[in-house]
Amino acid sequence: MLGCDHLLFVVRGAVIENLTGKAVEQAAIEFVVVRERASGRDARDVRGTGAAGDIDSPPRMIEVKAYGGSARGSDLWLEPRQFAEARTNPQFYVYVVENVRQGDPDRFTLRVLGGDRLARLLERAKEQRYYAVPWPVADYDLPAPG
Repeated sequence: MLGCDHLLFVVRGAVIENLTGKAVEQAAIEFVVVRERASGRDARDVRGTGAAGDIDSPPRMIEVKAYGGSARGSDLWLEPRQFAEARTNPQFYVYVVENVRQGDPDRFTLRVLGGDRLARLLERAKEQRYYAVPWPVADYDLPAPG
């Protein structure tokens, strides 16, 4: 169930174009919503509402981490309020959806982090502060000076 902004064309099993970054996230969200509903939970996308996670799936609050390929060996980045929610809410989960960029949901993998496992991972967390400087495509595409 990919959104309409995906750029995937498969001809005889060969990927012609891959998903864009935004489409990777959207595909992962949709994948998790479908899985949660199949598990009997009333999942809904709550991005942009001020919720601590991406999906409200009572009793769970889920933060989705989408990876185009494998997340093996990667750090999980949580916003400060997500980190705080994960430490205080036993129903806060991090769902890691991998292998999304290839575009076929049947080949996505899902790793669910919650409860004691997530708590153990949080114990090793290191706070980092940074500035995300937007770099619009229009600026990226400008010719190099000189």
